Amino acid sequence: MKILAILVLPILVITLFSSCRSQKPLGYLEDFSDTSGKVHVKYPEPVIQKNDVLSIIVYSDAIDGGATDAMYNLANFGGGSSTSTQGFLVDYEGYIQYPRVGKVKAEGLTKPQLAEEIKKKVTGPLQNPSVLVRVINFKVTMLGEVSRAGPITLPSEKVTILEAIGLAGDVTVYGKKDDIVVLREVDGAVEHGKVDLTSKDVFDSPYYFLRQNDVVLVNPNKNKARLSDQVFNQRLGIAFSIINTIALLYNIFQ
Repeated sequence: MKILAILVLPILVITLFSSCRSQKPLGYLEDFSDTSGKVHVKYPEPVIQKNDVLSIIVYSDAIDGGATDAMYNLANFGGGSSTSTQGFLVDYEGYIQYPRVGKVKAEGLTKPQLAEEIKKKVTGPLQNPSVLVRVINFKVTMLGEVSRAGPITLPSEKVTILEAIGLAGDVTVYGKKDDIVVLREVDGAVEHGKVDLTSKDVFDSPYYFLRQNDVVLVNPNKNKARLSDQVFNQRLGIAFSIINTIALLYNIFQ
């Protein structure tokens, strides 16, 4: 038993020290050293998807105080807090039902393209109409090693992956900034791409600007695995300590 006690103690010390080693966390844009240069990014106009809720407002040169325009707008789009909760739902076939116009194909169009389609249909009754289209339920979902995982509803359709990470409370110390995965639905299929937030190449990525319903996955780094190992080693160390104590007491009182 004395030999067992002598062997257990060194193993315990080595195990505890090895479990305390950690990986240095990576920062953002670590190779972005040129402070005087500019980076040009391209913003692709997002297309409208099924289940999008659209705010569509029509204005014209009518001289009747807006009464004619009101017939082509939802009742509460003139003001008030309810404008953010009511809109035109893009149905499962990709259409919206627009007042006095009927069904209009919206899925697959950009906002300017849909505005132009509606403008064509109301040009007869209205004088010089203008149409404004906005997505009012734009959201992305953050999963994995972020401080606040879950869906994020945004007031604007123009959001970068860096902004979304910030809204989710940043990547935790257990997340891999150089291995971010973005899931995106395109034409009924789900595509995925990887983004490295530690490199300036992120500005060239097609996933730098997020789209409606994107899912961002932040994978765990080695520190996460080491944390699990450390908890296990600590419990194992406690067990060894108990065994060691029992062995010493046995040698003393035998």
